[in-house]
Amino acid sequence: MVMIPTIDMAKTGQHITELRIQAGLSVRELQEIFGFSTPQALYKWQHGTALPTIDNLVVLAAVLGVKIDDILVMADNPMMASA
Repeated sequence: MVMIPTIDMAKTGQHITELRIQAGLSVRELQEIFGFSTPQALYKWQHGTALPTIDNLVVLAAVLGVKIDDILVMADNPMMASA
């Protein structure tokens, strides 16, 4: 059996919000940085209903001054898969 890590979307969303606030950025400012016409994607990330795409994670990490691994929160119970 192999342990497969999973992302806790709700906790990751909370963490994105905390990191954004620590960086002194508003949702509106992040929206402008990403070039989004509406803030909906950012709110979905923060509420844990969606995750940023890989390319958006790279930008988010750079803007927040952290590593991608520092944005994602892993679930306490990883999935099991047969090898």
